[in-house]
Amino acid sequence: MIEGFAVDLGGTKTAAARIVAGRIVDRVQVPTDGKAGFLAQIESMAGLLDRLGFKPGMRLGTAVAGRIDTAGRWQAVNASILPGINSEPLLDQLRSRFGAGVSVRNDAAAAALAEALLGAGVGAENFAYLTVSTGVGGGVVLSGRLLQSANGLAGHVGFVSSPYGGEFCGSGRRGTVESTASGRAIAAAAGTADAKEAFAAGTEAASRAIDRSAATVARLCADLTAIFGLDRIAIGGSVGLANGYLPCVLAHLAEEPALFRVPIAPATLGQDSALLGALFP
Repeated sequence: MIEGFAVDLGGTKTAAARIVAGRIVDRVQVPTDGKAGFLAQIESMAGLLDRLGFKPGMRLGTAVAGRIDTAGRWQAVNASILPGINSEPLLDQLRSRFGAGVSVRNDAAAAALAEALLGAGVGAENFAYLTVSTGVGGGVVLSGRLLQSANGLAGHVGFVSSPYGGEFCGSGRRGTVESTASGRAIAAAAGTADAKEAFAAGTEAASRAIDRSAATVARLCADLTAIFGLDRIAIGGSVGLANGYLPCVLAHLAEEPALFRVPIAPATLGQDSALLGALFP
């Protein structure tokens, strides 16, 4: 059973938790300063951990937005999210600051692992998790093993091409899932301040933006099923779990041939998934 401390540093929030016997028993959170540099982000993590009673040498799992390679170097893949992060020695710095019991992984990959082993993916042999939020990310878990790559790019499904998009993505690619389906894309197309406002607006532009996002995610689900033979996909994130969004995704998926209509479920671990997944070996 997982036990220790965990940090989840995303594009909008940074959270830390103390985990006992696989359950979060204490949790703190602050907004992420997206423009802060590497060392400032480390200090933010340290401040949260201090509030939870963490001491150097205790077990610590860390999940961050962006790409983590096998050397533990941290790179922001989307230029608009955490622009101050540029191939930083995250694992080395964390171990120097907090002790040898530190591990690091991408936040969406951590969430995918937690959902596969503890949440919506339990019982599925081949499983994927998608988070539709400020951006779009995810992870693939095959026979209980998280799909990983040496460069840390595996699982960054938001950068897959979409037939519904044409805009440039923060990754530098044009017409990606993230540029079409993310909360930022919805807000831009709807003319609202953020995706939450778009869901509440009820305007024709907002409805079109949300429907395009759902169609994009449905196509991504079918594509991932074609590649990995998935048994189930869980969808989470502030957009993915917004009222009415998942039924819209399912309606678009129903237009695919039966072979590609993978069962889709809402993620069950909510905002705690990356914190729990950060501590898995």
